[in-house]
Amino acid sequence: MHKTLCALSLLALAGLIALLPMALSDYYTGLTIKIMIYALFALSLQLLVGGAGLASLGHAAFFGIAAYFVALLAPQAGPGNMFWLLPGAMIAAMVYAGLTGALALRTRGIYFIMVTLAFAQMAYYVFHDTSVGGGTDGIYLYFRPELRVGELVLLNIDHPYGFYLFTLACLLLTWAFLAMLMRSRFGAALTGIRVNEQRMRAAGFSTYGYKLVAYIVAGGLAGVAGFLYAAKDGFVNPELLAWEQSGLVLLMVILGGTGRLWGAIVGALALTLLQEVFQSQALLGDFAKNWHLPFGLAIIGLVAILPHGLAGLPGLRCRPRGKAGTPKSSASAL
Repeated sequence: MHKTLCALSLLALAGLIALLPMALSDYYTGLTIKIMIYALFALSLQLLVGGAGLASLGHAAFFGIAAYFVALLAPQAGPGNMFWLLPGAMIAAMVYAGLTGALALRTRGIYFIMVTLAFAQMAYYVFHDTSVGGGTDGIYLYFRPELRVGELVLLNIDHPYGFYLFTLACLLLTWAFLAMLMRSRFGAALTGIRVNEQRMRAAGFSTYGYKLVAYIVAGGLAGVAGFLYAAKDGFVNPELLAWEQSGLVLLMVILGGTGRLWGAIVGALALTLLQEVFQSQALLGDFAKNWHLPFGLAIIGLVAILPHGLAGLPGLRCRPRGKAGTPKSSASAL
C-alpha cells in the first residue's frame, strides 16, 4: 500500500513539473531545464558514489566529451539527427569511461580520486589548448537535433516546451533505469562492494568487473546530460570538462544524500537554487559579486546539520518503515 501511494505521488509530481512552464516565465523555465539536466548528471554520479562507493572527481569529462561530440558532428546547415547523435554522444562518453576506468579502478581511496581527476584534466586540456572544438572560445551548435527517420520528423525539440518535456522524460527514464538496476542482482553486488569489497571478493565476485561496468554505465548517463546541455545552450566550451564541474556535481550528490537516488535530484535542485540566490543582485545587491563566500558557508552548514543529506529529511523518505537497526538494502535506498 505504501509503495502504491509513493508511486502515485511521484507520478503526480512528474505531471505537476510537466505543467510548470505554463505558469513560469522563459527565464524560470530555462532554469528548471538546467536543474533537470544537472539532476540527470548527478544521478549518473550517484551510481558510482552511492552505489559502489566510488567518489570520482573526473565525472565532468564524460559530460563534456558528449557535449563536444554533438557540437562537432551536428551539421551547421540544419538540425542534426538525434537518432544517431544521442547514442553517439553516449558511446563517446562510455568509450572514454572504459579506457580510463580500466586504469583508475586499479587504485582505491584518495588515489582513485586523484587518477580520475588527472584523466578529466587530460580531456580538458585537449579541448582547451588545441584547435579541437574551437579551443578556449568553444564551439556553437546552431540547431537543436531532431529525431527523424528519412524525411519523417518523429520528434522536434526546437520549441522550448518540447525541449522541456524531452529533458523531463530523459530524467525520469534515467531515474527509472537506475532504480531497476539497483534492485537487480548487479545492484545488490554494487551495494556489497560499497559495504565490504574484500568480503565480496572472498564470496567469488569479480569486483573489478562490476565496478568497471558501473563506471561505463555512469559515463554513458553523464553523456545524456552532456547532450542535453549542448542542445539547451547551443554552446560548448572546455569549462564543461574542468575539475570545478566535477566538484560541483559531487557536491550535489553529497548534499542530496548518497543513500538514495532521489538525493541526487534534490541535491541538484538545492545547489542550483543556492547559486541563483547568492548571485542575485536584486536580493543581495553588490554583495552578490562575492557570492562564493556565502555559498560555501551555506554548503558547509547544510552538510553539518544534515549528515545524511537533504533526502534524509522525513518528508522526502519514500520507503517502508523498517525495524530499528535493520540494514538498508539497495532496493530500499531508492
